[in-house]
Amino acid sequence: MLSISRLCISSASRAFPKIQKNASMLTPFRNYTNLVFKPPQALLRNSNKAFQKTSGSITVRLVSDSPQKPPKSVGYWLLACSGMVFVAVVLGGVTRLTESGLSMVTWKLLGEKMPRTDQEWETEFAKYQQYPEFKLKNREMTLSEFKFIWHMEYGHRQWGRLIGAAFLIPAVYFWSKGKLTPGMKKRVLIFGSLIGAQGLLGWYMVKSGLEDRFHGESDVPRVSQYRLASHLGLAFVLYTLLLWSAFDHIIPAETITISKAAVLKASRKFRMLAHTTKGMVFLTAMSGAFVAGLDAGLVYNSFPKMADKWIPDDIMAYTPKLTNFTENPTTVQFDHRILGTSTLALITALWWLSRKRVLPRRAYIAASTLAVVGYLQVALGITTLLTYVPVPVAASHQSGSLLLLSTALWLTHELKKLPK
Repeated sequence: MLSISRLCISSASRAFPKIQKNASMLTPFRNYTNLVFKPPQALLRNSNKAFQKTSGSITVRLVSDSPQKPPKSVGYWLLACSGMVFVAVVLGGVTRLTESGLSMVTWKLLGEKMPRTDQEWETEFAKYQQYPEFKLKNREMTLSEFKFIWHMEYGHRQWGRLIGAAFLIPAVYFWSKGKLTPGMKKRVLIFGSLIGAQGLLGWYMVKSGLEDRFHGESDVPRVSQYRLASHLGLAFVLYTLLLWSAFDHIIPAETITISKAAVLKASRKFRMLAHTTKGMVFLTAMSGAFVAGLDAGLVYNSFPKMADKWIPDDIMAYTPKLTNFTENPTTVQFDHRILGTSTLALITALWWLSRKRVLPRRAYIAASTLAVVGYLQVALGITTLLTYVPVPVAASHQSGSLLLLSTALWLTHELKKLPK
């Protein structure tokens, strides 16, 4: 190869004298032999650096960060799992609203046996009668009414176990077929651990409502609002992680080119605001868990004021004062109102700013969708309050919180590849 290159240069010099004059300025052909074998990404990276030096523009690579494109089948599996978690949250909300969560007083890892005969139903009903909810609240309950709440809780538990199977079996298949990247394998282990922890936390929550701790005349047997919020919060975390990973596979974030530093700075600040808004959506949803756990939606059913006052008199009635924020139904509802309106203000500002920023194409759609869902969610919340928490409207409001979080997650995902 070296001899051929020298021969070519020598022949060219004799045939074209002008080239000989500038021969010292030419790089010999043998210096380019290494470039032929350089990876395409390295070449693109070098060309980007050269462009930056000559033009002063800010550019981004248009190639994927991973060496190979992840299969979309993995993304659809993760999307299906996140959808099943969404349904589980809805079922859990309906179970709570129909006060069915304490109907099953035992828990087995692989599932409880459904009663088939009248005698088996009588035995199951007798177990329920030994616990506070029946003794203090449902002494007039019939066997037919018990069957309804039992089936509600049974369906919720079985759906949770189905999520575990729908996740585990494909995970083993994709892992064995080598379709999971090293990073995805770590995520799969985390997802599996969270699903198992969610089941255990669900039973830990139910146990708090079966304990013999309700002795006052006004005591209402219910699960701990702290454990309820933890159970719901973990479901939200699991859902968002699954959905984010599904987006990575199905609709990877688009790359853009921004040529001015000031424009780039404004776009990055917009992304920070989007993440803040997403956090506020999550925080507002968690405050809603305390509202549900304390039945706080039934204490002041007016809006925007609470009993003709902006700040109710009993907002700090409990001592110590900090317990009001998690145990006083009035304070819990007040906090949820404030967080809801603040989150809506952030969503509105985010949508308005999105019209003035340079963003990826789908980010504009996500910002507009977030605004629509945000206003719909607030409307559902006000309707739930004014109509004294009917099950269909309240369940829609709880589902709306997860839908709102989904759109906020979509927006931030679309912004993940803004130039650095």
